[in-house]
Amino acid sequence: MSHRMPKSERSLRQRAEKRARLTAHAGLATWGERLVPLGQFRSATAAAGRTLDSAAQEATRRDFLSHQPDPTTVEGPYSRIAVFGGVYNNHPALAALLDEVTSRSADAIYCLGDLGGFGPHPNKVRPLLEEGAVRVIQGNYEESLAANHQDCNCGYTDPRDNHFADVSYRYTAENTSLGFKRWMGTLPRRRRVLVGNRELLLVHGSPRRINEFLFASTTPVPFLEMLLDQEKADALCCTHTGLEWHRPLPSGRDAINVGVIGRPANDGRPVVRYCWLEEARGKLAVELVELAYDHRLLAQEMRREELPNEFIETILDGWWTTCLEILPARERARSRH
Repeated sequence: MSHRMPKSERSLRQRAEKRARLTAHAGLATWGERLVPLGQFRSATAAAGRTLDSAAQEATRRDFLSHQPDPTTVEGPYSRIAVFGGVYNNHPALAALLDEVTSRSADAIYCLGDLGGFGPHPNKVRPLLEEGAVRVIQGNYEESLAANHQDCNCGYTDPRDNHFADVSYRYTAENTSLGFKRWMGTLPRRRRVLVGNRELLLVHGSPRRINEFLFASTTPVPFLEMLLDQEKADALCCTHTGLEWHRPLPSGRDAINVGVIGRPANDGRPVVRYCWLEEARGKLAVELVELAYDHRLLAQEMRREELPNEFIETILDGWWTTCLEILPARERARSRH
């Protein structure tokens, strides 16, 4: 009589075999644009490398972390501020945000750039920013529009993503006044803000690059600690990815992607997000806030401007239809598509 393995045991063994196949090393290493035998790669790197004693390691570390002093003026101190990114021409969301943070008695309001793209009527954004006394830094959109570049320098690599990025950038460039573009060129690329006794560095993509994507799943804690060491800051606030997250670090500092108010966060809901920061007993209290606005009005305006249906669909149902290929695996897994 044959003995059949229980179904649960077979399932476990199949998963183990599949994992073994996926994780088995092929014996090759990537060297530039080539695949070479792993032994050859190890020999080459061993010959090319060098070993430092502890004193030399510490000196190298100090040299790496030593930045030129940042001349950026520190603003504040404040007790509570609102920070947001990625307006993307979404003037109804910007108006709703300004109403909300004013009612919450924000001491100051900061925008981390990317005023244009995706939505309609770019010139409706600047009056709202000025009326709300919003302090803006330059994102890749402002940098490109002010310099009359041919693309948004968004940092995409996929042809489909770049196609839709080109559509939104050309629309924004053609419908933004020359005076607004010149004003964008005067914006700083970073700000420093004191909330209580915590000094925050505000940038668009990262302190290193205006279009660097700092996603929650692919941005390691040691890397964030290193950035804050280099910048001599207690917290980093950035945007650019379109997806908000907050990570308290082992050092007691904070890394925050404040999200965007221009489009939903790819979760099937038409709300957008901003960040509320408060002094709390010597620490920084971080709240990532959902913001409802008249998204149907925005969709109507987008239709009248003949913007792509893919953009309108995202505004109405909260799922991204573009810019998906840039997402890391974990963020992509939460998508509808």
